[in-house]
Amino acid sequence: MADPKMTPHTQTVLRALLGRDADGERRSAVLTSGLYGLELSKMTDLPNGTLFPLLERLRQAGWVERYWEQDDVAEAEGRPRRRFFRLTDKGAERAPLALAEATAPSNARMTSRPGLAGGAA
Repeated sequence: MADPKMTPHTQTVLRALLGRDADGERRSAVLTSGLYGLELSKMTDLPNGTLFPLLERLRQAGWVERYWEQDDVAEAEGRPRRRFFRLTDKGAERAPLALAEATAPSNARMTSRPGLAGGAA
């Protein structure tokens, strides 16, 4: 499947999955363990109806994988299991490049427009 479209929401989710808003220790944990759905929703301020379809598109593109936490962890905390999402190797490699490209100034803005530089039209 083709690389995902770099919408503002996609960029926000990728930054969260890369641990960009976390300190160095937390960033390492995010890249290794991922984030669970509610945590991602709170970090990105995206509603579930936006977040989960976006995560599914990233999964289908091979950038994100999902997995359930172990039963014993959830049971020890007296809650249901959480579904985690983390970048795949492909996603970890391509996401920073895609984010950089998406936020780079467009070449179109740098070119001059004909008829605007001095002289009569």
